[in-house]
Amino acid sequence: MSDQEQSGVTGRVTDLGRDIGEYIKQQRASAKISLRQLSKLAGVSNPYLSQIERGLRKPSAEILQQIAKGLRISAEALYVQAGILDVPHGGPVVDAVRADDALTERQKQILLDVYESFRRENATSEQPPVE
Repeated sequence: MSDQEQSGVTGRVTDLGRDIGEYIKQQRASAKISLRQLSKLAGVSNPYLSQIERGLRKPSAEILQQIAKGLRISAEALYVQAGILDVPHGGPVVDAVRADDALTERQKQILLDVYESFRRENATSEQPPVE
């Protein structure tokens, strides 16, 4: 790999770190949680969490899961934002909920959980009775 290609890859990784850090910071702000509070809730050191938010560190999937738990949002949302998972597809209702900027990640996840529970319930009730 050439130096130019290497620097492009490094730049993309740095951008991902900045993107996930900014996303975590936005989620923390919308939840009205201080950096120190999130640090305690997630079990991640305050300095390390600060470095993640500033894009200086790229957290592992395990750390993202802990942060998601502290923020009370789905780990999947953080994985997608960090580039670990592809954006899931799920039809027009799921896409509309995910695209709604007026909802927090937690609200989106709750709506999607309720929606999926209704779909599962209807799928089992529509099955013909066993004779």
